[in-house]
Formats: sequence, structure tokens, C-alpha cells
Amino acid sequence: MRWDQVEGNWRQYRGKVRKHWGRLTDQHIAQINGKRDLLVRKIREVYRVSEEEARRQVDDWERAVSRAPGFPPSE
Repeated sequence: MRWDQVEGNWRQYRGKVRKHWGRLTDQHIAQINGKRDLLVRKIREVYRVSEEEARRQVDDWERAVSRAPGFPPSE
């Protein structure tokens, strides 16, 4: 999966992000707005993990979502 697919379909993915990283608030999700670097930054801030760990989590989530039924999401 390419991240531009997530960014372009953020409305469909934001619920999955919120479910996976439950400490992220609706305000965080709105601020992220599909931007991968902002997601990494918010994970670092909220979960107090290193940048490397936050990037690993996002990479793992991205792989899992791309293998899920119904990928890519339909509008």
C-alpha cells in the first residue's frame, strides 16, 4: 500500500487509526488529516515512544490494513 492511498481516503481510514491507537483524540485525528509524518509525531507525543518505534507501528499498521478484506476502501 502506498501512503497516498491512506491520505486520499482519510475519511475511511481515520476510524481504523483511532481504533488502533485509542489514545488519539478526535482532535488529533483531525490534525493528522492523513499525513503520515503527523501520525508518527502524534504517536510519539501521546504514547511517549521513540520516532523509530512510532514509525515501526505505522509501518505494521499499514501492512495489516493493506491485507484486510475490503482494501482499498470504496468511496
